[in-house]
Amino acid sequence: MLTIGEFSRLTQLSVRTLRRYHEGSLLEPAVVDEATGYRYYAVEQIPTAQVINRLRELDVPLADVQRILRTPDPGVRSALVAEHLRRLEAELDRTRAAVTSLRRLLQPDPAPIAVDVRAEPARTVAAVEAVIGTEDLPAWFAGAMAELQAVVGAGVTGPPGGVFDNALFEEGRGSALLYLPTAEPPRTGRVHAATLPAAELAVTTHAGEHDGVDVTYGQLGTWVVQNAMSVAGPVREVYRVGPRDDSDPAAWRTEIGWPVFRVA
Repeated sequence: MLTIGEFSRLTQLSVRTLRRYHEGSLLEPAVVDEATGYRYYAVEQIPTAQVINRLRELDVPLADVQRILRTPDPGVRSALVAEHLRRLEAELDRTRAAVTSLRRLLQPDPAPIAVDVRAEPARTVAAVEAVIGTEDLPAWFAGAMAELQAVVGAGVTGPPGGVFDNALFEEGRGSALLYLPTAEPPRTGRVHAATLPAAELAVTTHAGEHDGVDVTYGQLGTWVVQNAMSVAGPVREVYRVGPRDDSDPAAWRTEIGWPVFRVA
């Protein structure tokens, strides 16, 4: 048996941490002396202590650590750990995107964006649409895009795009439409034909990951105001280059189009 001090040195976990793991029922000593209250650990507990420490370093909640340790099935344990790692990776992606956006915002002289005002004719596309909250948008977007690509297949005639109602940004819930251009839009499952109305658009291109698109939205909005224009309808996006085209996020290009009209 090892005293708590010896076990601490072997696992590089402080005595205080080991006591906390014991109190939280994460790692109970092999023996606790009833007379003195001293804790003693077995050599076989060293790997378990190290696993707990790694999980806590990854901010796995205590309840999840307990579930992982108490699950006898190695496959289930691996699935629980993998689920948490996916959450960490998603959080890391959001952090990186936020850092990139903040650096752009803090530049003393941000590069001006190029804006093109163009007239877009009405056209019919294959679409999936729903009323959705902003927190559910990423998952809905991925599912809708996969369904569109599976249904339209080789009939695609241009890059995908989206149309997003103003309420989605103003109130956190609104209509979203994702589409693929095709000569003959099919009707299967959620996929159906939809008509994009003719519009005059102020268009700019956002470079990089979509998570940082809010900065480009702000620059485009500034340009619209400075040029005596007003927004006249839901915003449109066209995904000229995305994950399906290039694995490097730096190469991704999203066109943002605001329907506008001139004001006196």
